[in-house]
Amino acid sequence: MANIVGIDLGTTFSALAMLNAIGKPEIVPNADGERLTPSAIFFDEENPDVIRVGIEAVNSRHLNAERSVRWVKRHMGDTEYKVPIDGKDWTPVELSALILKKLKQDGAVERGEVRDAVISVPAHFDEVRRKATMDAGTAVGLNVIAIVNEPVAAALYYATTREVHGKVLVYDLGGGTFDVTLMDVNGTQMEIVCSQGDHALGGVDFDNKILEILQKLYQEKFGTDLIASEEDRAKYEDEAEDIKKTLSRRPVAKKMLYGPSGSMRAEITREMFEEAIAPLVARTDMMVEVVLEEAGVKPSEVDTVLLVGGSTRVPVVRTHLEETFGFPPESAVNVDECVALGAALHAGLTALREKPDDVEAGVRTGLKDISLTDVCNHSYGTICAPIDKETGRRVIENRIILKKNTALPCEASQTFYTVTEGQKRVEVTVTQGEDTDPSYVNTMATHSFELPANRAAERPIKVTYGYDLNQRMHCKFEDIDSGRVLEMDVALDANGDATGDEAGEQTKELEPFTVE
Repeated sequence: MANIVGIDLGTTFSALAMLNAIGKPEIVPNADGERLTPSAIFFDEENPDVIRVGIEAVNSRHLNAERSVRWVKRHMGDTEYKVPIDGKDWTPVELSALILKKLKQDGAVERGEVRDAVISVPAHFDEVRRKATMDAGTAVGLNVIAIVNEPVAAALYYATTREVHGKVLVYDLGGGTFDVTLMDVNGTQMEIVCSQGDHALGGVDFDNKILEILQKLYQEKFGTDLIASEEDRAKYEDEAEDIKKTLSRRPVAKKMLYGPSGSMRAEITREMFEEAIAPLVARTDMMVEVVLEEAGVKPSEVDTVLLVGGSTRVPVVRTHLEETFGFPPESAVNVDECVALGAALHAGLTALREKPDDVEAGVRTGLKDISLTDVCNHSYGTICAPIDKETGRRVIENRIILKKNTALPCEASQTFYTVTEGQKRVEVTVTQGEDTDPSYVNTMATHSFELPANRAAERPIKVTYGYDLNQRMHCKFEDIDSGRVLEMDVALDANGDATGDEAGEQTKELEPFTVE
C-alpha cells in the first residue's frame, strides 16, 4: 500500500495524515503549507464551477456570506438541511465531500495518490451519520476502508507516543462536537469501556457566547444592534474566535467594534467568558459523570485524562477536569492533530488485518505491537410484541439484541415468535437506542419478511446482529421452520431506507466542479 491515510473531518478544521516508511503517522500539509485546513466552503461568484475550500473560504465569508458554508458536520445525516447555491441544493454529504476532495488533492500533490482512507467520526455518531461520512469519502473517489471514533483515534496516537497505563479518560472537545470515552490501556494494548457525546457542543458554541457579549456591550452603549448583515455576523464570528483564543492565554481581551451607530472599544475578561460558557462546561461535566457511572468507575480510579480538540485549551475546561480527578489532564503537542494522526494508525491496522501482504515491511514492523479493542457505541434491537405477564395482553416494545459497549467484533442472537395463525409476513425493524419504549429509540430500517402460507401461530424467527471492527453492522432474520432468510447490512439513509448507489450519483454531481 503506497499511502496509508487517516482523515479527521472536523467541524471547524480538517486534517490528513499518512504513515511513513516505518509506520509513524505524519500530518500532510495542504497547498498553503498549513497542517490544518478550515472546514469552510465558498462558491465563487465569478466562476460558478470553482469552489474554494479552506482559509480562502473563511475570508470570503466577509464579502458574501450567502455563498459560504461552515460547520457542515453538525448537519450530517439531516435530510432537511440543504444549501441552495446557483440552482443546486447542496446536501451535508456533498458539502463534506468538497472538504475531503481538497484534502485528497493536496495530499496527492505532497505525497502521491491518495486512495484508501480511514475517516474519523464522533463516538456518538449513529449509523446514519457514519454512513453519510463514508458516502462523502466515496463521492470523491476515496476507498473508505473503515470509520474510526475520534477519541479512539486520539488514544491510539497518545499510546504510541508516551507511556499510558490503566484507566484512561479521553476528553474530546472540538469545534462542534464533544465526546468522552473511558478506556483500559496498557501501553499499546487498548480496550474501549464506554463512550458518551453531544453532537451540538463545542468551540463554536463558546464563540457564540462571546458574540452575545459583544452584541450586549454594543447595545448598552448605542441602543442599536452591532450586527446588521450576514457579512457582519461572519466578521464578528471570527472576532469572537480570536477573543476566545486570547482569553486562553491572557485574562483580558480588547477589541474595537465597528457597528452602524459608531465604533467602541470592548473589553472582555476571562471571568465574563467563563460565566457565559458555564452551562456548556456543565454539560461536559455531566457527560463525564455518565461515562464513569456506566463503567462503574470512581473519579479516583481514573489514572490519566487525555485532552483532544482545540477547545480543551480553554483554561476553565482544564480546571474542571483537575477538580474532578485530582490531577491535571495531559495534552499532546497539538491537540488539533492527534485525531488525524491516530486515524492514520487505525488505517494501517485495518490494512494490516485485511490485506497484510499489501502493507510495506517497515509499516508492518511499526504497527505490530499495537492492539485495539473497540466497542458498540449504541445498543441495537428490534420491535416485538410479547405478552405482558400482568395483563395477559401483547405490548409493543423494543428488545435490545446487541448491547451498548459490547466489544467488537461481536454477534448476538435472540428468538422471537409469530403472533397469529396463518401470518403471511413479519415487519422486521432494526432499532438503535437504549430504551424498551419504541418511542425513544431510532428506527434504522424496516422491511417486510414474507413467510410461508398456512402456518400455526407462535413459530420461531431467529434474529442475529453482527458488528465488525470497521463499525459496520449485519442483520439476519431467519424463519426457523422454512429456512427462509432476510439479510441486510445497516447502510441506510436518514429515512431508515436501504441505500442504493447514492455515493456514485454524488460523484457525478461533483465532477463538473473544481475545488481549490
